[in-house]
Formats: sequence, structure tokens, C-alpha cells
Amino acid sequence: MEPDRHLSTLRGVLFDLDGTLLQVDMGEFIPAYIGRLGSHFADQVAPDRFARTLRAAIHALLAGEGEGKNNEERLLAILEQQTGLAAAHFFDRFQAFVSDGLAELAPLVRGLPLARTILQRAFDRGLKVAIATNPVFPRAVVAARLAWGGLAEFPFDLVTTIENSRYCKPQPDYFRDVAAEIGLAPEECLMVGNDTSHDLAARQVGMPTFLVDTWLVDRNNGHFACDFRGGHPDLFRFLGRLGASRRMN
Repeated sequence: MEPDRHLSTLRGVLFDLDGTLLQVDMGEFIPAYIGRLGSHFADQVAPDRFARTLRAAIHALLAGEGEGKNNEERLLAILEQQTGLAAAHFFDRFQAFVSDGLAELAPLVRGLPLARTILQRAFDRGLKVAIATNPVFPRAVVAARLAWGGLAEFPFDLVTTIENSRYCKPQPDYFRDVAAEIGLAPEECLMVGNDTSHDLAARQVGMPTFLVDTWLVDRNNGHFACDFRGGHPDLFRFLGRLGASRRMN
């Protein structure tokens, strides 16, 4: 995309969360999450088996489509098939984890000083704003990460979670669904993220991209294309070129 071409048509921004608006090493967070969650099922499933099965289920979400099912339904079906855990039983134990184990993960998530300023600018410019984090986590886990990063009070138009999503990044239909949910066409949205594979895949549906390279995750060994690129200060300045004024509704 030419530097200033079509900026006037952008009416929404999809923000990746981890590594974009939060400082978090998912290579550390995910094993800690799975381990602590698995401890609540230890009397039913051996922790190592639970961890292997949940990881496999998450990879299945990332790799394929769900034939009309949402991501939660797909993950629970895999868990039940592989471990015998029924959905109702999983929900009971998961709620126990949320109550007494989830907060233990808070030290792994740090807020980014500029994140609040960046989000506020997007809202002030009258843009629709979605948190487009890969929807492999339940709503409670996403909400906790937003809270730990000091971002929970923003009136997001959408936050993608395992419950409300049918696809994952980098699947093209993920981006189509998010745009549709906030009432826009893909080409009217900007995808902002730090992952050259998961986030830049938005270009496949005509959605322009801004690669935040502060904590770059390059799964493509340098072979990628983005429309815009820069650090967090650059992103803040760039958002000032979009939209017009604060939303009145």
C-alpha cells in the first residue's frame, strides 16, 4: 500500500494483544496457564496428559476450520474425546481455576506505558476498536490479561475469545468475521500486530496492516510484507492520520 493511499477509508482498528498492547512472553505464559489449569483436573487426568491434550487442541484450532462450530465447542470436543472430560465438568473445574489459580499468572503480564495512549487515540479519532487476540483462551483469561495491563475499562467494540470466535489467526476467515462483527468491510479495518505470520495474514482479505516491531515475532524468517511498520511511538503518530474526531455515541 502506498504510504497515504486509502487512509481515509479506514474506520476501524484491530489490535493484537500479547506483544502488541501487553508485554508478555507467550512461550512462558502458555505453559504456566496449562500447568495451573491442569492441576485442577489432576484427580481426573494426569497433568502431563492434560497438557499434551490441551496443546494439541489449541494447535487444532490454529490449523483448521470448525465446520460451523465455535472454537470453544471444538476444543471441548477434543478434550472429551481424548480424556473423557465432559464439557459440564470442564466448566466447573475451570471456574475453580479462575477463582483461585488465574491470578497467579499476573506477574507474567506487564502493561505497556504507551498502550493506553495508543488506544485512547484510536477512540478519540472516532474509530471502531477491536481486540483481535488469537481466540484460543476463554473470556475470563482474556479479560484478566486486559485488566493486568490496565486496559480493561476501554469500551471495545469486540474482544475475540474462544467463546465468540469460529476461526483463529492466521486463517483469513478470522479477519473477515472480526470486521463483520464490528460492522465494517475488511478493507475498512487496519490490523495492528507484532507477528509476521498471524497478524500480517490479514492482508489476504484486503485488510491493511501495521507491523509493530518493538517485540517482533517473525515466523517467516524475514519473508513477509506489511503496509506500514514501526514501533509504538510510530503507531501512535500513525493513528493520528486516521478517522476524524471523537465518537459521539
